Amino acid sequence: MSWKEYNESLVRYEDLRFSLDLSLMNVKSSEKDALKDNIVKAFDDMVALESGAIANPDEGRMVGHYWLRKPEIAPTAEIKAQITEPIKALKKFAEKVHTGQVRTAAGGVFKQVLLIGIGGSALGPQLVSQAIGQKAKIPLAFLDNTDPQGIDETLATLKLSETLVLVISKSGGTPETRNGMLEAKAAFDKAGIDFGKHAVAVTGVGSKLDRYATEQGFISRFPMEDWVGGRTSVLSTVGLVPAALQGLDIDAMLSGAAAMDEKTRVRDAAKNAAMQLAIAWHSATKGRGEKDMVVLPYKDSLVLFSKYLQQLVMESLGKEKDLAGNTVNQGIAVYGNKGSTDQHAYVQQLREGVNNFFATFIEVRHGRQGKSIEVDPGNTSQDYLQGFLRGTRNALYENGRNSLTISIFEVTPFTLGMLIALFERAVSFYASLININAYHQPGVEAGKAAAIVFLDLLSRVRGRLVSEAKNAEQVAFEVDADPESVYHCLVHLANNHEAQMSMGKSPAEDLFQL
Repeated sequence: MSWKEYNESLVRYEDLRFSLDLSLMNVKSSEKDALKDNIVKAFDDMVALESGAIANPDEGRMVGHYWLRKPEIAPTAEIKAQITEPIKALKKFAEKVHTGQVRTAAGGVFKQVLLIGIGGSALGPQLVSQAIGQKAKIPLAFLDNTDPQGIDETLATLKLSETLVLVISKSGGTPETRNGMLEAKAAFDKAGIDFGKHAVAVTGVGSKLDRYATEQGFISRFPMEDWVGGRTSVLSTVGLVPAALQGLDIDAMLSGAAAMDEKTRVRDAAKNAAMQLAIAWHSATKGRGEKDMVVLPYKDSLVLFSKYLQQLVMESLGKEKDLAGNTVNQGIAVYGNKGSTDQHAYVQQLREGVNNFFATFIEVRHGRQGKSIEVDPGNTSQDYLQGFLRGTRNALYENGRNSLTISIFEVTPFTLGMLIALFERAVSFYASLININAYHQPGVEAGKAAAIVFLDLLSRVRGRLVSEAKNAEQVAFEVDADPESVYHCLVHLANNHEAQMSMGKSPAEDLFQL
């Protein structure tokens, strides 16, 4: 790659201290030319989205995460107020917690927060906490699964009498979040602490959680609007309430996102970093998801960024049908960890194994506050980190592996907001380029429906357990169900102290009884 090609392949926003280097992606001019009409349509689609067009036909709703950092572009005054008023309220609430005006049930000061959520309702706040929350006024713990052992271990780390519980769920019906909340309440009840006087809800107005919070006398409730999807909710009340409670600069996060939004509204594709990302993804994957995206942030504080992008990209782009109803099975698989940790993990396969990926390097140019020691003559730890990034990037390219590099100066609330906004818009652009809807998720709903079917069967199987031993086929006949599904229910009950299991020579001969 020549110096001239590097300069021509760089998108640089000097005022944001940001750059996107696409020189090692090998995007051909012919590929860009072939996408010209799609690019125009993608820009038009974005204008419609930001203007309030219905983006999710499954739910008949708009998608408005771009309004969150620029409320004045919201399509109605009502929506603008839905953004600005809760921000004022959550700032005041956080200040009252920090100053001791909001106190525990026993009249003490809150010293930690337990956040209960799932998907974007937990992953966004986790990213923010890990990236910029090192000096938080109040530390965060998370219940983001329905694993009982994980719940027990997390609760055991907390002093419940000093813990504020933040429950985040748009509907209040998400099982993992509901289960975590009920488990937390049981722990508070056992400790003799009024759960409601330690709890705050972020939820839809009138939702199950909203009603429950009212009944239980929660300290406060903050609204989650239906035009904010979970995977794009980190700059809504979902992410801002926990960030404010930690004492983080939420205005800077919003400003960073707004600044990147402004840069990526420009209709000149060559100067638009989000569109350039989308075009590069299209080139690398042939517009069909043929290669994975490996995200390698060279900064410990961004270790969760690959996980965050995994949900944002895969839930948005992983679709069976395109907008015309054709079966396309689209998506881009995302995984990653951090550099230079991956020098000693899976970079070996990246360089010499299956060439089924492109890499996304995240470079943070500034090493640390203060002066660094020399770990060997003339070199600091930051020199080595830069060397590993550049070396890995070059080693991959020498072996025919493409990559792009995003560079920021340091990880701050502002730059984190920038990165979030960049990828949100890139995902939306790419979805337009390949003619899919990035803002519905029928596959997620299908998984939830299947879980309900299993739970119904489990209940029926539980009711057939008696003192007389039975095998799976006998119980399956009684409940009119598939023997294998019944068998898994019986094994689950036996492993959780609700049944006894006698092993036979095969699953068909295993016996179960009370």
